[in-house]
Amino acid sequence: MSVETHPHHRHHHPITARKVAWQRRLNEKFGLDRMPRLRKLIYSVFGVTVLLIGIAMIVLPGPAVIVIPLGLAILASEYAWARRIIRRGRVFVGRRYKPRKTATQAS
Repeated sequence: MSVETHPHHRHHHPITARKVAWQRRLNEKFGLDRMPRLRKLIYSVFGVTVLLIGIAMIVLPGPAVIVIPLGLAILASEYAWARRIIRRGRVFVGRRYKPRKTATQAS
């Protein structure tokens, strides 16, 4: 089930709401909301292509740190496994960059 049709999906972040609104407009414009198999195929091919380009950028020059999550975000619109990877990445980044208490703040 895609993100925009999931009945219990809530938008916690303004970027997520914009992404879903943009995706809904795109689906309506090209009629992909009426053809779920074609929509899934298009998002899959595009998402995997962006993801592979990002993986290639790990050894080639380019912003792999930006392109890989972008490919996963495209795939997350159709696949739960990609949504789980993004969620785990957010948790990892949140733990990694959580502000730490210094000795002066602890007093």
